[in-house]
Amino acid sequence: MTVSIFDDLFVLELANNHWGNIDRGLKIIRDFARVVKFNDVRAAIKLQFRDVDSFIHPDFRDCGDIRYIKKTRDTHMAWDNLRRMVETVRDCGMVTMVTPFDEVSVDKCVEFDVDILKVASSDIRDKTLRAKIASTGLPVIASSGGAELEHIDDLVAFFTSRAIPFALNHCVSLYPSEDSDLELDQIDFMKARYPGIVIGYSTHEYRDWWDSTLIAYAKGARTFERHIDIDYEGVPVSSYCTTPQQADIWFRAMKKAQEMCGHGATRRRVVPESERRYLDALVRGVNAKRDLAKGEVLTLDDVYFAVPLLKGQISTREFGGGEHLTAPIKADAPLDVYTVDGPGLKDPTLIRLIMDRGLDTTPARAVAVR
Repeated sequence: MTVSIFDDLFVLELANNHWGNIDRGLKIIRDFARVVKFNDVRAAIKLQFRDVDSFIHPDFRDCGDIRYIKKTRDTHMAWDNLRRMVETVRDCGMVTMVTPFDEVSVDKCVEFDVDILKVASSDIRDKTLRAKIASTGLPVIASSGGAELEHIDDLVAFFTSRAIPFALNHCVSLYPSEDSDLELDQIDFMKARYPGIVIGYSTHEYRDWWDSTLIAYAKGARTFERHIDIDYEGVPVSSYCTTPQQADIWFRAMKKAQEMCGHGATRRRVVPESERRYLDALVRGVNAKRDLAKGEVLTLDDVYFAVPLLKGQISTREFGGGEHLTAPIKADAPLDVYTVDGPGLKDPTLIRLIMDRGLDTTPARAVAVR
């Protein structure tokens, strides 16, 4: 399954914060594009599509006391303007992404050549909408806010069985969320339950998401989603929304998490030479406890271990007993590759390592008695 489109992707949820005003919408896109470019991150700006004529029942279109219906009507934007916003996102070098809330909107996503579709937490059990989204073959990110485990299992199976590139967000649908609401351990749970699926983190917290981003990335989240808005023309910014200035902090938090976590999730890290040499300086070398004759087979009674480890000296890492001397050696002299031989000292690579490590000084090495 192709999942690279999701890796380290910031989803900037513009939603309906354009308030039906194309100029405001374009300003939000361009303001965030500058911060995205400055921080050199991969980002999608996500819109929400609703075909208002079919989405709201005719008997309720003028209803002002149902909040969701009123906001849908107040933020309505013509399809031509939504197309222009999608094209602007693309022109700004960002990924285009849409949450379609009905089947007509899915068709518009295809028409507008949108890169990624989103299944909102409210719609993960909407079988008709899911089927329509899957029919496009486009990559899908879904949020799991408020869902029971059986419904998440069904959602994952639905898309993965159809070979749809798919990512799943841990999400708490509380607006805003307190730190105690975040449940970041769910990222671990989802990674274990759905191996091979990119797990993300969609957050609505309002206090400080620097820490949560560090934690989420370290736990393995690779997509990050927040609502975005701008402080512009007196329109209030919701407490769970991110401004461009705050996004800069958010992006830097993920960069810091990458720096601190490294790249060792699937392979052992490359140990730098400076680290190896530092640890070599702490290793004890093997020394003669008494005068030893050529040919003697060594036991623990014949040697003692002490720092510093000298170049060429055998260390406690190699000595196991049973080695023999190839030359006599004086008490307190280091046992080295010139005077000791044995089954564990036949590897040329190991010999080169022993010769290269340790304190760079001429060992007070015992030599054959002349």
